[in-house]
Amino acid sequence: MEIQRVPVSVYAEMTPNPAVMKFVANKMVVDVDHVEFHNIEEAAISPLATELFHFPFVKEVFMSSNFIAIQKYNVVEWETVTQEIRQFILDYIQAGKPVLTGTPKGAPTAESEEAPAVDPLEGLGDIELRIVDILEEFVKPAVAQDGGNIAFVAYENKVVKVQLQGACAGCPSSTLTLQQGIKNILQRMLPTLVDDVVPV
Repeated sequence: MEIQRVPVSVYAEMTPNPAVMKFVANKMVVDVDHVEFHNIEEAAISPLATELFHFPFVKEVFMSSNFIAIQKYNVVEWETVTQEIRQFILDYIQAGKPVLTGTPKGAPTAESEEAPAVDPLEGLGDIELRIVDILEEFVKPAVAQDGGNIAFVAYENKVVKVQLQGACAGCPSSTLTLQQGIKNILQRMLPTLVDDVVPV
């Protein structure tokens, strides 16, 4: 019996950040939570990201599971380049070329797996752990739909500090998202424990 290969498809999707377009594939692109490249030097571990930086309008590349979010410089409009980028990513994935050839910073490596793994949640108190759980369960999936990621940084004096990545970083509506969305969720689920949420 012959195995049928599922054809690869890639579609473009707008994000709340007008400078970022999300390109979604019908298969896994990377097998890490996410990886972000701010320039071609950082992209050395990703042949795909390196090639994307050869487009003169590409400013940043963010990859997570089955999508690639690209932030552009304000020198072109998405209408004029979206189809070209979509076709480039589709051809690249269809050709079976490697997307990542190295390990992103912060991801476990062969050496770190032999050594005792450092748990990023180690040393966090009960409140911090509850905040991380709420962000993972209720916030991260919604942020990922918009082509971004959110990471817990710190909790001090009832203020939660988070890092916005991908399409969320620099998005004009991210302040609104933080203030009204994330802050409201945390205040509802942890009454009296959260006064504010700020990006770092």
